[in-house]
Amino acid sequence: MSGPGIGWYLIVAATLFGIGAMGVMLRRSPLIVLLSLEIMLNAGSLALIAFSRQLGNLDGQVFALAVMAVAAAEVAIGLGLIVAMARREMPLDVDEATVLRG
Repeated sequence: MSGPGIGWYLIVAATLFGIGAMGVMLRRSPLIVLLSLEIMLNAGSLALIAFSRQLGNLDGQVFALAVMAVAAAEVAIGLGLIVAMARREMPLDVDEATVLRG
């Protein structure tokens, strides 16, 4: 097996997850929060694929595809909510967007 070992992939995945978690906790823009959640989901997928490569089976890659489907649905719904909030001229601040009523 050539290429970097599983440890390097897990270090990159942990770093990406940490960056995503910091983005979710520190930023107030819903668009940045969604982007940070996507980074966290990609970090989880990278860890699944690294373990799948280490074990020599395809189970982790199948789960990574499922994570991609969840991420696509999350982006579609999240961006729809952000566009709806912008059209109603609601504040695009995560702390102030506690009630989404029509």
